[in-house]
Amino acid sequence: MREALGAAQAAARAGEVPVGACVVGADGALLAAAGNRTRTDCDPTAHAEVLALRAAARRVGNYRLTGAVVYATVEPCAMCAGALVQARVARLVYGARDEKAGAVESVFRVCDASSLNHRMELSAGVLERDCRALMQEFFREKRK
Repeated sequence: MREALGAAQAAARAGEVPVGACVVGADGALLAAAGNRTRTDCDPTAHAEVLALRAAARRVGNYRLTGAVVYATVEPCAMCAGALVQARVARLVYGARDEKAGAVESVFRVCDASSLNHRMELSAGVLERDCRALMQEFFREKRK
């Protein structure tokens, strides 16, 4: 999670919403890390989770990341949760809940929906205080 927090901090420095994600392979090796780049790339799909999944899939040469663990600083949105399911991620670990748009537990339950062909293990609240503080500080500064 600290790797994901570092990516989120880098995103904040670039003027992006500070969300970070990293993908760790089944062997425990870091495959990829990314922060949000929606504004930088002019790409609505350039969320940290999607960027990290893309990089990890390229690295292993397979779009299926079976056995991988994804760490995200904030509960993923519907797009990112869907991408996690499509990548066949084994486990998602995230920091802060997103009560307005979270698609893992808060608003929708995409990652463990019985109607989908893949479900993953979920762990929430890891370094939650740090993850939440980073988001709050970013938006506090934006409102000034």
